[in-house]
Amino acid sequence: MKTIQAYRYALDLTPGQERDVYAHAGAARVAHNWALARVKAVMDQRTAERSYGIADDQLTASMSWTLPALRKAWNAVKADVAPWWGEVSKEAFSTGLDALARGLKNWADSRTGKRAGRPVGFPRFKSRRRTTPSVRFTTGAIRIEPDRMHIVLPRLGRLKLHESARKLARRVEADTARIMSATVRRGGGRWHVAFTVEVERAECVPARPASVVGVDVGIKHLAVLSTGEVVDNPRHLVAAQARLRSLGRALARKTGPDRRAGRRPSKRWDRAAARLGRAHTRVANLRRDGLHKLTTRLAGTHATVVVEDLNVIGMLANRRLARHIADAGFAELRRQLAYKAGWNGGRLLMADRWYPSSKTCSGCGAVKTKLALHEREYTCDACGLVIDRDRNASLNLAALAAEYDTAGSGPVAARGADQKTRARGQVAVKREPGTTTVGQTGTVPPQGRTTDHALTRAH
Repeated sequence: MKTIQAYRYALDLTPGQERDVYAHAGAARVAHNWALARVKAVMDQRTAERSYGIADDQLTASMSWTLPALRKAWNAVKADVAPWWGEVSKEAFSTGLDALARGLKNWADSRTGKRAGRPVGFPRFKSRRRTTPSVRFTTGAIRIEPDRMHIVLPRLGRLKLHESARKLARRVEADTARIMSATVRRGGGRWHVAFTVEVERAECVPARPASVVGVDVGIKHLAVLSTGEVVDNPRHLVAAQARLRSLGRALARKTGPDRRAGRRPSKRWDRAAARLGRAHTRVANLRRDGLHKLTTRLAGTHATVVVEDLNVIGMLANRRLARHIADAGFAELRRQLAYKAGWNGGRLLMADRWYPSSKTCSGCGAVKTKLALHEREYTCDACGLVIDRDRNASLNLAALAAEYDTAGSGPVAARGADQKTRARGQVAVKREPGTTTVGQTGTVPPQGRTTDHALTRAH
């Protein structure tokens, strides 16, 4: 099975190498800003001509937004716009032009309805001080040295890694991986290189091929499994809050930048901002490490993992819980499960976001109309079952896998999303491009086992 994955390593650059990388990132920014200015000029000119009543066939010729067209236009003027163009790799300019081409395409597709999700704004000019330095190499000499502690990139030469790249090197030497590109980027106070690699992965089977687990995520506990296991929420951001506040107050006492007055930040402000950035990076790294360990264990152990399709953006509107919800990383947990399940030969099923997993009794199937958030124990009025709220939800999610297998993989008609939980009637089936949905409809007795459900299988 071929798949695309990334290998990311920290770099230990010398001052001279760091200047060279900054020069490449600056070249990418220059090419991006030049092309964006030209595109805006053509668009503004055509808009002005239309306001004068000029016919469409007589307007200024439009400019193509594709990467080949932008690269051709840049090559025609680079000697005048950037006389120093020969000092950096051509991949630096291609990085900026490619970013603009993708940004313009996403903006156009969003306006015409071809792109789903939130509206995409028009690309902006990249600032030297506010833009994250980054450059991407797709051609030329990109390799790992035999000592596996150094890499070679075009024009930048031999760069030292902070850690060994033996895992990627072994795959490349065994001809089971092919490096497609390398991206050098600065973040969290240091430089990293990320290799995009096409990997030939061996077919895997989960440790428990017939196991089904429901995963209910939350704030009090990061995850409650239908097996009875409870994964505590480490709350890394809360643990680091005291230090972050101290560093934030220290930063506020320094002389910072002022765009209106044209004032540049002091050196002490730069050092304080770097310390604050490193503290936030540490929190992000701890969160990412915990999620990777959890999702790797779940995907490698269970053949079927069932999670909820939570409306995380809507949940963040809650002022009291927004910080804790963002700190838990619900969306990242589901994203990692989606591709790791495929790597390990399993599958990920996503319950519709309006499926009442917490309000449904895992014993008899009765559905409560209301269940307050502070009620941490579920008490069934029909059968008298008393169970932890999160454990009850995880059991209901696990039960959906059997209903999914019984119903089959074909879509079943339903009336659409409904935010209200009803004891009778139909439950929503969410339809998304690239997913297979299945659902059942029908009338449910007040105390009977509900058959209303909706599942989405992630490919």
